[in-house]
Amino acid sequence: MNLTRRQFLTAALAGTGMAAAACRSAAESDQALVAITLDLEMSRNFPAWDDTHWDYEKGNLNAETKRYAVEACKRVKAAGGVLHCFAVGQTFEQENVDWLKEIVKGGHPVGNHTYDHVNVTATKPADLQFRFQRAPWLIEGKPAADVIRENVRLTTAAMKARLGIEPAGFRTPGGFSAGLRDRPDLRRLFRESGFTWVSSLYPPHKTTQPREQPGVDVYDSIVRAQAAAQPFAYPDGLVEVPMSPISDIGAFRGGRWKLEWFLKAVRLGVEWAIEHRATFDFLGHPSCLYVTDPEFRTIDLICDLVRKAGDRAAIVDLGTLAARGRLKKDGGSSPKE
Repeated sequence: MNLTRRQFLTAALAGTGMAAAACRSAAESDQALVAITLDLEMSRNFPAWDDTHWDYEKGNLNAETKRYAVEACKRVKAAGGVLHCFAVGQTFEQENVDWLKEIVKGGHPVGNHTYDHVNVTATKPADLQFRFQRAPWLIEGKPAADVIRENVRLTTAAMKARLGIEPAGFRTPGGFSAGLRDRPDLRRLFRESGFTWVSSLYPPHKTTQPREQPGVDVYDSIVRAQAAAQPFAYPDGLVEVPMSPISDIGAFRGGRWKLEWFLKAVRLGVEWAIEHRATFDFLGHPSCLYVTDPEFRTIDLICDLVRKAGDRAAIVDLGTLAARGRLKKDGGSSPKE
C-alpha cells in the first residue's frame, strides 16, 4: 500500500519504530521517492564571486546561510515532507547552534559531512583540503587515511555533544562518478564508523560553458543521468544513495547559469523520477541558494511537483532511499558522457 507524505512525516515524528516501518513501506512501494538535501557549508564564489576564503573555513556558516536552511526546512515540512541536511563538523565550534537544534526538533535528519570538508578519496595529505595546504602542521606525520577517519569521528562526536543525536548517514564532500565502487577501503571505513549508507556518487552528464544557456542536448543528458543516480547496495552491503544532477554548485558556479535554466533542469529530473516511480536526490547548498535563489523557488518547485503527483510520489529522507537501495545490488559503473 502506498504511503502518503503526511503519513510518512507523522510516523517519522512519532518514534523510531513507526518511522522504520514507514520507511520500509515507502521503500517497498512503487512511489517515486523524492529527497531534498542541503549540505550545510560555506561555498567559494558566494555571495561574491571573488570569495575564496571559505575554502579554509567551510563550517563557519554566516547568518544568511543559517536562515535559508531553517526556512527551507519549514517549507518542506509544510509540504508534508522532511529535508535531509549534512553538517560539517567545524560548524559545531560556533557559539550558537540553536538554529540547527530547531531543524532537528522539526523532524529533519542531519548527517555527517566530515569535520573539515575533506576529500575522502585523497591518498596524500596535500590533497585532503585547502586548510591543510595552508597549515600542514595540523596533520603533520599523519597518513591521509588517518586524517579522513578522524574527520568522520570528530563530526559524529560533535553532533552528539551539541545536538544530542547520532548522524543520519554520511555524505562525501564532492561527488564521484563511480561512487565508492573502486574504494573498498573507504566502504570499510564508513561501515566501521557506524554507517549503513553513504551518499557519494554523482553521475556524469553534459554541461555548458560559463553563462551559456543549456540546450536540448544538455537537458537530455541530465535526464539520462537520473537512471545512474538510483540507490543500490555495494557487494559488501554498504548502500549508496547517489546525488541527482544537476546540483546548484554545478549550475551556478560551474555553468554560471540563470535560475530559470536551473529550475528547468530540476523540473525535468523530478518529472523523470515521478514517471518512472524512481528516486530523486536534490543536492543544494544554502550558502549558494540564498544568493542565486533567495525566494526558494527550487524548493517550492520540487514540493509542488510532488504534491501534484498525489500518491505517485512522496518527499522523504535519504534513509528511505537507502532502504530502497538495499533491495538492489550494484548494477555496474556509471554511464560516461
